[in-house]
Amino acid sequence: MGKYFGTDGFRGEANKDLTAMHAFKLGRFLGSYYSSAARRAKVVIGKDTRASGYMLEDALCAGLTSAGADAYLLHVTTTPSVSYVARTEDFDCGAMISASHNPYWDNGIKLINSDGEKMDDLVIERAEAFLDAEDTAPYAQRDHIGRVIDYAAGRNRYVGYLISLATHSYKGVRVGLDCSNGSTWQLGEAVFKALGADVYVVGNRPDGENINKGCGSTHIENLQKLVTDNKLDVGFAFDGDADRCIAVDEKGQVVNGDRIMYVYAKYMNMRGKLGDTHVVTTVMSNMGLYRALDALGIGYEQTAVGDRYVYERMRERGDLIGGEESGHIIFSKYATTGDGLLTAIKLMQAMLSQKRPLSELHADMITYPQVLVNVRVDDKQAAIDDPDVQAAKQAAEEKLGADGRVLLRKSGTEPVVRVMSEASTHEAAQAAVKGIVDMLHQTGHALKGV
Repeated sequence: MGKYFGTDGFRGEANKDLTAMHAFKLGRFLGSYYSSAARRAKVVIGKDTRASGYMLEDALCAGLTSAGADAYLLHVTTTPSVSYVARTEDFDCGAMISASHNPYWDNGIKLINSDGEKMDDLVIERAEAFLDAEDTAPYAQRDHIGRVIDYAAGRNRYVGYLISLATHSYKGVRVGLDCSNGSTWQLGEAVFKALGADVYVVGNRPDGENINKGCGSTHIENLQKLVTDNKLDVGFAFDGDADRCIAVDEKGQVVNGDRIMYVYAKYMNMRGKLGDTHVVTTVMSNMGLYRALDALGIGYEQTAVGDRYVYERMRERGDLIGGEESGHIIFSKYATTGDGLLTAIKLMQAMLSQKRPLSELHADMITYPQVLVNVRVDDKQAAIDDPDVQAAKQAAEEKLGADGRVLLRKSGTEPVVRVMSEASTHEAAQAAVKGIVDMLHQTGHALKGV
């Protein structure tokens, strides 16, 4: 990670960490980097519903056009739609203005390459350097000045693509959606109604400041209530930019990313579609998922936390499904990034094809109790490397044996060490975490009063 860009783009509080000038300079960089004397660069741009998105969109467009590039606006749309349009319609790159599941006062800019993937590290490094340097890129003159083009048609083609992937009519199926007052506030209902479902929607009244506020995939209780109160067959909750999906079955039970991967991998395996491919997870996936996959003879792999690492591993091996417990699910045959609406459609396929309720499809995956504690520290790497902390971790692992595990890792965005344990009982997991957390305090790494 660099000074500005983390694993999921340039993100921070709008007009504090991420300003209009940052967006302008980033546009200047992209325009000058991709344009040449022979051709004008094309960049496709989407945004979620945050009030600051309009400011950042205008500044990004000003930078692009001043450097001689054309900006194509999808307007309020999803991150995966920007990815889809970038890779299918001959764009040099894409940009999504969103801070995903963060509160409205944060915003971000995710860069996407022409293959619809998260931007290459080399380009990010050059963008970082440009943001801190004097702007020496030439300003376009006369007919070389770029244009801003309304490109809602690209968003509509993405919706058409999603609809084309559905293998069944949803007629008579009662579906709940929580659109998080974000990117899917219109698209979600449009897709499911077009496929024939009876749709019940919450989180579809964005006002610029209520994105993710008490709704969406990080507040699943809203969707649970919607499903149980209305006796729906299934529900789907998305985050602010809709690259995540968490489901709720007809009983109101939460079906998180691990369970979604299990249901669909089992469905593919049953049809002989997995072959020798693996399910790619991160280190945060629950042991219960691995035990359930073992029982079916399905292989799996682990990566660092972050959907970009999941996708990179999938691309290396040719794997078909991967993702995170948080709901970033990648179906590599159909997309290059996590896509909440696509995930919902694939889960519907597994349900309707097997003619079974979702509660039955995930019932045989038993989740291990998990305890996670975040400890604010003075130096993340020093805290993790401390011999006494490592000894406490080893002692916890030995006590748990094969019935549990311990994970100690750095946060990618905060001065925090995450201590996580899974075990056959909540008490055992809690004891394992407590021993390590206590040692972080005893060794002086934990910040006092936190």
